[in-house]
Amino acid sequence: MQDHFLIITGMSGAGKTQVMRTLEDLHFFCIDNLPATLIPKIAELCRQTSENNVALVSDIRGGRFFNKLVAVLNEMDASEQKYELLFLEADDEVLVRRYKETRRRHPLSDSKTLLENIAEEREILAPLKARATYVIDTSDLPAAALKKNITRMFSNKTSKERLKIIVRSFGFKYGLPLDSDLVLDVRFLPNPFYVEELRSQTGNDQPVADFISKHPQTFQYLKMEVQMLDFLIPQYINEGKSQLVISVGCTGGQHRSVFIANKIFEYLSTKGYWVEVYHRDIPSQKVAEV
Repeated sequence: MQDHFLIITGMSGAGKTQVMRTLEDLHFFCIDNLPATLIPKIAELCRQTSENNVALVSDIRGGRFFNKLVAVLNEMDASEQKYELLFLEADDEVLVRRYKETRRRHPLSDSKTLLENIAEEREILAPLKARATYVIDTSDLPAAALKKNITRMFSNKTSKERLKIIVRSFGFKYGLPLDSDLVLDVRFLPNPFYVEELRSQTGNDQPVADFISKHPQTFQYLKMEVQMLDFLIPQYINEGKSQLVISVGCTGGQHRSVFIANKIFEYLSTKGYWVEVYHRDIPSQKVAEV
């Protein structure tokens, strides 16, 4: 695994909060608004604890503590401490609009206009921008695109591994799962509940699976469903989605939904996705994961 000790700075309103949220989703250890003088101590602590990926934000909000950042970086260079510096910027017009939309004040003095504060901040940050490992201009970058860029730059996982897929069976009679992203209704399939010897079994049991499998509409439906997922899942990954919940429902959540959920889990597993299957309404249900 590649290690990252990432120091984030840049213009106020350029998107540092969004970057930190994305890095948290990538399992970085994140600290916001850290005084610059503490950065070497955090770096040493992380080395001692084998913390692989760390992101720190140090910016103009730190006041006089922030003024030490250049000196701190010089010290880290001299002692050969490895770090990366990510600098975020945006055009003046964009920053002004963002401040107007959020109705927040600039961290610098209230005695100046917003544009004057932005100009002063640019001057203060110029030496840091000049030595940055990465510079990202977010002027024309929507939040989703910024998240995608950060994920591509700092994730150690493949695109398929970044999206966690949960396939869950459930019974409509017990209520729809509230966190569902996709809901599949398989109540149209013949119901094993009405076969007495199958009633007490579940879709995990072979006799129930054999009963559902013998009906041609079962695999006609599955063929269409996986075609839809083959299209949708890459789109979700491209949008930076970190978790997808596919809920498969039948009447009681015991037979048909369990069988179909298992089949979708098996298919997505063969495609290399990070996927779990969970049967909500089966007593003592177990979670399978790949």
